[in-house]
Amino acid sequence: MDEAQMKRSSRTARRQRRRRPGKLLSGTLAALLVGTAGVLTLHHAASAAQEIPAPANKATAALAAARVAEKLDRGPVAVPATGGILVTWRMLGDDPENVTFRLYRGGTLIQETQKTNYLDTDGSSSSTYEIRAIVGGTETAGGTARVWAGGRLDIPLQKPPGGTTRDGVAYTYSANDASVGDLDGDGQYELVLKWVPSNATDVANSGTCTGPTVFDAYELSGTRLWRVNLSTNVRSGSHYDSFQVYDYNGDGKAEMAVRTSDGSRDSAGAVIGDANASHLADNCAVISGPEYLSVFNGRTGRVMDSVPFEPARGSVSDWGDTWGNREGRLLSATAYLGGSTPSMVFSRGIYERIALAAYTWNGTDLTRTWKFDTNSSTNHGKGYDQQGNHNLAVADVDADGRDEILYGAMAVDDNGSALWTTKLGHGDALHVGDLLPSRAGLESFNVHEHTDAAYGYEMHDARTGQILWGARTGTDVGRGLCADLTRDHAGAECWSSGGGLYTANGTKISDSVPSFGGGASYNSAIWWDGDAHRELLDHRWSGSAGVGYGQILKYSGSTDLTRIWLDQDAKSSNWTKGNPALSADLLGDWREEMIWRNADSTALRLYSTPHPTEFRLPTLMHDPVYRLGVAWQNTGYNQPPQVSYYLGTK
Repeated sequence: MDEAQMKRSSRTARRQRRRRPGKLLSGTLAALLVGTAGVLTLHHAASAAQEIPAPANKATAALAAARVAEKLDRGPVAVPATGGILVTWRMLGDDPENVTFRLYRGGTLIQETQKTNYLDTDGSSSSTYEIRAIVGGTETAGGTARVWAGGRLDIPLQKPPGGTTRDGVAYTYSANDASVGDLDGDGQYELVLKWVPSNATDVANSGTCTGPTVFDAYELSGTRLWRVNLSTNVRSGSHYDSFQVYDYNGDGKAEMAVRTSDGSRDSAGAVIGDANASHLADNCAVISGPEYLSVFNGRTGRVMDSVPFEPARGSVSDWGDTWGNREGRLLSATAYLGGSTPSMVFSRGIYERIALAAYTWNGTDLTRTWKFDTNSSTNHGKGYDQQGNHNLAVADVDADGRDEILYGAMAVDDNGSALWTTKLGHGDALHVGDLLPSRAGLESFNVHEHTDAAYGYEMHDARTGQILWGARTGTDVGRGLCADLTRDHAGAECWSSGGGLYTANGTKISDSVPSFGGGASYNSAIWWDGDAHRELLDHRWSGSAGVGYGQILKYSGSTDLTRIWLDQDAKSSNWTKGNPALSADLLGDWREEMIWRNADSTALRLYSTPHPTEFRLPTLMHDPVYRLGVAWQNTGYNQPPQVSYYLGTK
């Protein structure tokens, strides 16, 4: 997008924001440049390559279904940095483009700026800051911040007590995946943390009893708000207990939704179903008994409604085996299926039969709105079975203001009907965003497990499933990632364990993939330092210790990466997947934060960037694809959230 087109796009977004103040738009998101950052390109996927008159512009028409955004405060953060204290704060999605900010230290004005970060060379570890926005000449309060010692905020945890399973195996707990939502309506995010027992297991492993999965809600101060226990009738493992945290009824307070069963208990000890029932088979699998979808009050942790869980288990053999591996593959997401309000989506199956069900929550009742099933007469035999991933993505791929579910090598439309299938089969990773900005719309980069697949890795049109480029490998390609690493090529760079580093249009850059210390890096990505490129978020795995520690790696023109951040006390989760509890734009400016657990799970460690930047952007959490990506990040094999527009250089 050239400068003139960028200005036109910005004017369109500005006009729409004036019409709908306080709402998140599903079309073009305004992105602003400040200072010397002339190389940054922000291109919304729904914008055409040339200007289209507004009445004929589908992206403009889609803005009629404006989405209600979370009402967030400025989220100021202050961390030690080279040369002083770096203070960052949020620009909101509905801020006017001429918004400016005043930064105070100890009550004294020290800077007025258009930027959303400031390096205070006179600041110290004892400094306190306040940020105020100037809109229309009026100064508004924006929040205060104290300096985080050591560049991180330690959030103390209350670890659940361990126990002993039916077969006499003792277990303890460790902190695992987390999600965020404004649980109490104060404009600040709280955390919902999943605790997993030491005997949690993959769904493929029968013969192992597990302790129950436990969920806690915490303020960032460490104050625990509530605890929910799923009980032993829901086995603990990465495919059993994905959860959604979002404000589903628009009251400004987020809820938590998760699959439960007999014996699950809310924060007050209220039991869901039969408190005395046990559905564990002799081999400790759970392949019978009732399942529920339960929604919990985000502020109190009290259960508000439970309904029979769909997609229902039914006959275990319908999902591809008789012992519960394939029926136990469950994922979840949040999507704006009707345009302006969110729905929760839960699924079952990835290898054979696949089914998804969508629900709405109005504050009192859970209501199922549709169900997709590859075994239905409408979908059977049309190539939609066997196409699921260990993860999924949500995006408005056809620019109609309503979201679709990208479920591996297939997609489901906003109304629950089949949209497309590539028929390339199961995979472990996919990425959806405006990866190739030279073409209109969103793209998806997928890797595939089947050795006889026509493509081991490929990029396709997210709206139609049309393959844009890829390669046959004849191998199980288990990992893959897309991120804009360099200005040397337009769009994102993509690579996989199938080999090779590629531009977004499929041109091979190198036979090698980005690596550090002899190991390839394709676990995750993060916007961390001051440029517009994305860094690689990974862990340093110690096989002997069975744990990894966090690191951030920088691409600098070759496939040999440079490590720019490391903390051996920041422990990763989920074995070789090596992810933090959460990575997202949680506080401060548009760069992303990350949350890791410490070694004994007595605390979470929240890190924010110490790097100044010349760019200002609205918080990524006010971008629809990104915010919903944060909601599904805990699902299955964690993947990094992407944005709906192209954020990078070209």
